[in-house]
Amino acid sequence: MNDAATDTHCPYCALQCGMGLRRTDGPVPVTVVERPSFPVNQGALCGKGSNAAAVLAPGARLTTPLVRVDGELRPAGWDEALDRITEALAATARTHGRDAVGVFGGGGLTNEKAYLLGKFARVVLGTSAIDYNGRFCMSSAAAGGIRAFGLDRGLPFPVEDIPKAGCVILVGGNPAETMPPFVRYLRELQENGGRLIVVDPRRTRTAELADLHLAPRPGTDLALALGMLHLVVAGGLTDEAFIADRTTGWAETRAAAMAHWPEHVESVTGVPLPQLREAVRLFCEAPTGMVLTARGPEQQAKGTDTVSAWINLCLATGNAGRPNAGYGCLTGQGNGQGGREHGQKADQLPGYRKLDDPAARAHVAAVWGVDPESLPGPGRSAYELLDSLGTDVRALLLMGSNPVVSAPHSQHVTGRLRSLDFLAVSDVVLSETAALADVVLPVTQWAEETGTMTNLEGRVILRRKAVDAPGGVRSDLDVMHALAGRLGHGEGFPTEPEKVFDELRRASAGGPADYAGISYERIAAEDGVFWPCPSAEHPGTPRLFLDRFATPDGRARFTAVQHRPAAEEPDDAFPVRLTTGRVLAQYQSGAQTRRVAELNAASPGAFVELHPRLAERLGIQDGEQVAVVSRRGRTVTPARLTTAIRPDTVFMPFHWPGAANANVHTNPALDPVSRMPEFKACAVRLEPAGGPAPAD
Repeated sequence: MNDAATDTHCPYCALQCGMGLRRTDGPVPVTVVERPSFPVNQGALCGKGSNAAAVLAPGARLTTPLVRVDGELRPAGWDEALDRITEALAATARTHGRDAVGVFGGGGLTNEKAYLLGKFARVVLGTSAIDYNGRFCMSSAAAGGIRAFGLDRGLPFPVEDIPKAGCVILVGGNPAETMPPFVRYLRELQENGGRLIVVDPRRTRTAELADLHLAPRPGTDLALALGMLHLVVAGGLTDEAFIADRTTGWAETRAAAMAHWPEHVESVTGVPLPQLREAVRLFCEAPTGMVLTARGPEQQAKGTDTVSAWINLCLATGNAGRPNAGYGCLTGQGNGQGGREHGQKADQLPGYRKLDDPAARAHVAAVWGVDPESLPGPGRSAYELLDSLGTDVRALLLMGSNPVVSAPHSQHVTGRLRSLDFLAVSDVVLSETAALADVVLPVTQWAEETGTMTNLEGRVILRRKAVDAPGGVRSDLDVMHALAGRLGHGEGFPTEPEKVFDELRRASAGGPADYAGISYERIAAEDGVFWPCPSAEHPGTPRLFLDRFATPDGRARFTAVQHRPAAEEPDDAFPVRLTTGRVLAQYQSGAQTRRVAELNAASPGAFVELHPRLAERLGIQDGEQVAVVSRRGRTVTPARLTTAIRPDTVFMPFHWPGAANANVHTNPALDPVSRMPEFKACAVRLEPAGGPAPAD
């Protein structure tokens, strides 16, 4: 046994913490060790990262293909499984047209897999019906960033700059639970004399750290940002020189903000006016400021406008395009950034190119060796694609996603999945979605394969293979290679990750997300390389926009926005607001973390969090089974009473399936720009359920 550890990265969130893997002789083939040299986390890991190797154990994961026979999934050989998929996809295309075959990807796929999946959909299948679950992650932040700056990268600066800011406003994020190693940057900020403002309807573990906590009603973050900008203007706190030299559109944006007078914003948001004024004072008195958004303001039917409002606050105060200042987004999924840059989104080609741009089509088609006219046009966004299953899309290939648990209005999405003529799922575990499939393919995990990821800073990093996969398990690259060959495309789908990455570099060259100068060797030598990096001689770009923004005229663009209510406001029948989120020990749909004993011991099941005043009014006791009822469904889960939430709001984590699935309730109303569903605000009522929750 080799005692040397393999340097790699955590399989979970977008912080992509560095870790080492050391081979063992036990059922879990590796053990996780610290990797202090990686600058982002400097060896620190959360419980999810520390226990990441547990899912590599044979009992926790898939090790053989499964095919459905007489209604049941049974083990099968790879040839049988691949032949079934090939026949179903080909037959569907012949009978119903190419767009009747859909592809749904995941924000945890490596850049190589995401790139090749987009190529597979457009070249082999010829379908426009492709999107991925990253649409549910930070698409509103991406749309807002492109609208203002001409470019979307989660953080336009490295995380090491955050402690150097004078004030940070963190809107709708709880990194103390979702990415704990990140919290050291917030602590360092305060140790350096900077101030932290947290905006969240709940007093989370992150909000407990704040110098000031603002607790708005879910769905009112846009009004809050507009109210703050109103106070900035009224107080003469704008940076007029920056506005004149580096922006456009201020007059309209100023007028829109002045229509949101503070007393009205107080009544809409529930944030007391003195707190609103204090937030403006802290932000504007600081030498530099940052606004960081997360899913809270973004997962709304007005998420793009909400992000734009917070960007407007940065621009109006001169906090953009300068060191230790600016707007950024805390990406959620491990490769939410790279996953959309290289072709999984319905409207994008590799390098963050637009699919409807003739020059972009010509460039990528030349790399792929196909006629640009053969590439399909833009398709449906993620929820719209899922909603079309069984009607327009009749066969679906799904990789690395679990929409039965993670999609909004999940009961409806589950029904659409069941209505398909054919469903093939490629995953490492038998998720709730895989359990519905006609064919399930067992694929390699993070520790069993090499590939690149792009973290929340835009740092391209390298996961390295540390251990062989069990017999019977293949990589997603092998799957696409085999299916492409069976469908008449024997070339262009290599199985070696580095060959795929080299092609990705060529395809991205000259695009907004230019990886041309990044190589595996450089990543290893430099602890990651920041894009854009157009050549081998280029140093990479840790900090964007210092000289100019990525717009045609180099100026950032204000966007005049107006507050509007949530798509579904409380009423007499459903008088309480529900918001959703994550807990410390679980991750996303829980498909992997729910298979880890240590994590389940820490977070064994779902709950609904409510204020004692609301509980008293409804006659609900702590720990009692509670029915949460919305227009879309009913769940039953234990009550957890806490004063750390607004009395008009309840919270449910979304990691669990079945009777306690929070996404039964979430509203699929879509943002008109980003097509992000409104996960963070919907109307429910609560009532005692009487007795234990029903079994899943």
